[in-house]
Amino acid sequence: MDNLFVVGTDTGVGKTILSLALMQYLYSRHYHPFYIKPAQTGCRDPYDTDSDARLIYRYVEELKGKDCAESVIYCFREPKAPYFAARSEGKNVEMTFLLNEITRRGAGHAPLVIEGAGGLFVPLTAQDMMIDLVAGAGAKPVIAARAGLGTINHTLLTIEALNHRGLEPLGVVLIDAEKPQTDSAMIEENREAIEKTSGVMVAGVIPRIVNFLEPLVFLYPIFDRLFSRRQ
Repeated sequence: MDNLFVVGTDTGVGKTILSLALMQYLYSRHYHPFYIKPAQTGCRDPYDTDSDARLIYRYVEELKGKDCAESVIYCFREPKAPYFAARSEGKNVEMTFLLNEITRRGAGHAPLVIEGAGGLFVPLTAQDMMIDLVAGAGAKPVIAARAGLGTINHTLLTIEALNHRGLEPLGVVLIDAEKPQTDSAMIEENREAIEKTSGVMVAGVIPRIVNFLEPLVFLYPIFDRLFSRRQ
């Protein structure tokens, strides 16, 4: 299976929840995946309560007891684009280092689940955006998008940007985490518009999840559909 890069149409759309569900699914299908967060912002260190890696390691049974810091390459305190968060601390993000670390840390695992920060045009360095890391990593993009109003525009722009770089998305997963939840008719209209306009499959919808203590088995059909295209 190709390595996967979970990209978002925006910040806070649900990339970490999608990554968590993907990791659980891949282990259930007897793969040996590895989760990587190239740049985490808005937390003191990988063990912070706001750390995405900490959440993944807490709720993926196979990762319990392991060090979540192994999955985080850069971590910065301020909740903003990695380039500016690093600059605030007098540091730099180095693209070559990122790509080398993704390869090194992912050695012996397949596939990698790489989670981006923000959307595709979030600055990583003075010259590079998140989309440059997606291209450099050579992983297959999986798009996390909101389920509700506005997602058609944001999702199609994301797909257009990927296509412009020659990066074919594996599919889109809608995340309906808002309260109240999105009307089912609107979700269906959003799915129809995205698929008809772009030709990219909307594999399913992740609803608001309250209990993470049980494996997210009810989401596995989404990934069966997503990966059936690669077989």
